[in-house]
Amino acid sequence: MGRKVYIDNKPLEEAQALLFRRLEEAGFFKLQAEEIDVVDSLGRITAVAVAARMSSPHYSASAMDGIAVRARDTFGASETTPIRLKRGEQFVEVDTGDYVPREFDAVIMIEDVNFPNPDMAEIIAPAVPWQHVRPVGEDVIASQMIVPALYPIRPYEIGALLTSGVRTISVVKRPVVGIIPTGTELVEPGVVDMAPGEIMESNSQMLAGMCREWGAVPHRFPIVIDDEELIKQAVIKCSQEADIIVVCSGSSAGREDYTAKIIGELGEVLLHGLAIRPGKPAILGIIDNKPVIGVPGYPVSAALVFELIAQPIIYRKRGAQKHEAEKMPARVSRKLASHVGVDEFVQVNLGHVGNDFIAYPLSRGAGITTSLVRSDGVIQVPRGTEGFEAGEMAQVELNRAPEIIARTLVAIGSHDLALDWLGNILNLKHGIRLSSANVGSMGGLVALKRRETHMAGIHLLDTDTGEYNISYINRYLSGERVRLVNLVKRQQGLLVKKGNPLGIGGIQDLIREEVRYINRQKGAGTRILLDYLLKAADIDTDDISGYEREEFTHLAVAAAIQSDTADAGLGIYAAARALGLDFIPVAEERYDLCFLLDLIDDTAFAAVMEAIASEDFRREVEHFGGYDLSLSGQVMWESD
Repeated sequence: MGRKVYIDNKPLEEAQALLFRRLEEAGFFKLQAEEIDVVDSLGRITAVAVAARMSSPHYSASAMDGIAVRARDTFGASETTPIRLKRGEQFVEVDTGDYVPREFDAVIMIEDVNFPNPDMAEIIAPAVPWQHVRPVGEDVIASQMIVPALYPIRPYEIGALLTSGVRTISVVKRPVVGIIPTGTELVEPGVVDMAPGEIMESNSQMLAGMCREWGAVPHRFPIVIDDEELIKQAVIKCSQEADIIVVCSGSSAGREDYTAKIIGELGEVLLHGLAIRPGKPAILGIIDNKPVIGVPGYPVSAALVFELIAQPIIYRKRGAQKHEAEKMPARVSRKLASHVGVDEFVQVNLGHVGNDFIAYPLSRGAGITTSLVRSDGVIQVPRGTEGFEAGEMAQVELNRAPEIIARTLVAIGSHDLALDWLGNILNLKHGIRLSSANVGSMGGLVALKRRETHMAGIHLLDTDTGEYNISYINRYLSGERVRLVNLVKRQQGLLVKKGNPLGIGGIQDLIREEVRYINRQKGAGTRILLDYLLKAADIDTDDISGYEREEFTHLAVAAAIQSDTADAGLGIYAAARALGLDFIPVAEERYDLCFLLDLIDDTAFAAVMEAIASEDFRREVEHFGGYDLSLSGQVMWESD
């Protein structure tokens, strides 16, 4: 039997009006009261910085329902020359979130596949390597800081901490919200040894936290495997015990998504599909005169749908007035394009740089839980508009207090673990939040030139002189008042698996056929260093398998090697140590902080310098290894 692939596209305001009208007619909004006995971390403040204990996802995961293939097997496919692939040998079927076996490196969406017979798949377009494949650690990487010390825990933090293997820290009657997590692949928080394909269940706890924040009492049901009858029984039980029914996952068009069918059998499906992004596959219905909400499985989608639909219902149900979120105009740092027929909600960081508030769009992937943790607000890109150009003003709906945003320092540029610990000390000792974006050293200089950051982390080698950073500053920031301060000197080298099973000894081994390399993005100082080393060794980049595959941080490179999707990558020693890899040194480099003095006030600059000079900073950085702090805090160069 064929399965439904296409769903509705109901505008948000129409969906809300329809659901509220039907609930009014059913008498649902009669006031009630209730109590809570659940995970209790909401509203608590962290005493120490919390780092991820595991990467998420911890395996190469399919981002779509479809087939996993080897990209090279698909080259040449077109409408006039379709290619047929053999099941098992050249493809396997996968659903969203499934493990992509090691022998495959791409996923083709199910909508783009024809099955002439059960053992054959036909395609009419080629795949590119790693398309629709979520890399290990796309969401969060083990040892990455999730929240710093003295940080208030919100629902987003609860979801992110659970996802990263960290256990949660934890009346007039309120509406009871029953939350049913579904999925055979899900495991309860606290499981340490997870097999490929298993996913730490965190969405239900995230949604439960949102309920508490809004004054409702969540009732989280045990995980239900992908069995239609078991899910149906859970929904029946939930409808008997709760005022609002929420089913996590099972709302898209995958092979094992039963929610819409079950709601239709037990009650009425009002709609299946919202004209929003993320969150399109949402389901709204009514069972026993109670609202039912089917939320998508991706965390960002789940959170957005729940906020837009459940929050107004909860406030109305408990007789409370929902306060309008504070808004702030901000200059968008890069273009936000609109998407035909949908309202898009984009999570952003905010910082006050110079005379403007700047909005920095975070990763828009629906599975990036940490974008919710880091978010200061949301920009809505309305359907039917042209979106926002870079530099254009947009209204940001705040989800963090304006006073916190006002005391934020922004660091855009190269990634280093020491920068995270510098931010932690600034928060602890000075009440200053450090918000960083990892876009590479060149990206940091561009952000300074556009006056969109207070500082940039850079490590740019001048291949003619052997000097770091100064020639690039003169080229890109000519005429500006610049101060260059050393943060650390660090070891760069090849990261390889523990025990170095391929016997990689240096750069020259990257051209070996069996070695899969993983690179940093264009403009990253590490990428520039690699290209310099390759040129010196007379190595052509075309001879390196994986040279075009890019990640944006040292930890992301390390995670790919740890998970066996790559064999080697250039990175810092601290990343190798953090994830238990071997390290082959190739160079020592300077990692500096570049400041435009008219964008940072004297008090904030002094706080940064004091934090760099602190014993706490030295102790934490030396713990990672691979760093030399002999120049740390010294002014390396200053413009005239």
